[in-house]
Amino acid sequence: MAVKIRLQRHGKKGHPIYWMVIADERSKRDGKYIEKIGSYDPNTNPANIELDFDSAIKWLEKGAQPTNTAKAILSYEGVLLKKHLNLGVKKGAFTEEEAKKRFDEWKKEKSAKIQKKIEDLASSLESNKKEARKREEEYSQKRAEDSKAKKEAKAAEESAAAEGAEEAPAEESAAAEGAEEAPAEESAAAEGAEEAPAKEEAPAEEEAPAEEEAPAEEEAPAEEEAPAEKEAPAEKEAPAEKEAPAEEEAPAEEEAPAAEEAPADEAPADEAPADEAPAEEK
Repeated sequence: MAVKIRLQRHGKKGHPIYWMVIADERSKRDGKYIEKIGSYDPNTNPANIELDFDSAIKWLEKGAQPTNTAKAILSYEGVLLKKHLNLGVKKGAFTEEEAKKRFDEWKKEKSAKIQKKIEDLASSLESNKKEARKREEEYSQKRAEDSKAKKEAKAAEESAAAEGAEEAPAEESAAAEGAEEAPAEESAAAEGAEEAPAKEEAPAEEEAPAEEEAPAEEEAPAEEEAPAEKEAPAEKEAPAEKEAPAEEEAPAEEEAPAAEEAPADEAPADEAPADEAPAEEK
């Protein structure tokens, strides 16, 4: 039967721990095993490895085949190097003391590398903590400055609001005074508007007589009914009537007598036919 050196999963979900076991390749991963030779904990940095060095070499020399992960772990611990040196001693390439010396030198170098890795990890962790602390302090300082700036801005706004509230009554009083002055100006404007129509009415009264004179001229056809002989005096009086438009500036009261005089002159013209009638009878 083929024997495998492989890992068997244990632990809990999200936090596994592996056992390194010698098992038949036909068995399940977490099934029966022949021998447990170590453990592997990948949850730490560097990973924690516990291994039975001599038992691992024994099973390798018997022909057990490690899986890829198991082979990497065995190489990390120097099991594969020890097997190679033992094979060289058997072949006579070098003595057992030389093999042991070479292995000790490799182990020393490996331990120095591991120790250096641990120190580097510790220093990087410390530097990360310092940077995190520094960032936290800067953030806290920035928050404090922002809070202070907000408080100052709020105080400035409150003071500005208070000053505005004090200025508001003064503005309201000034607006009230302006409102009181506005009616006085409106009343003065109204008085000026009333005086303007009064001045405009005077020319209208002066123009009225010109319109009333037109009917006086239209009465002239009525005077034509008189006999042709008697019309001459009426025509002589016409220039007097035509001069009336030139005297438009005179009041209407002065022109009224002129219009009334025309019928008085015409009255004798109407009476003339009454005198002529007896003559015809003779």
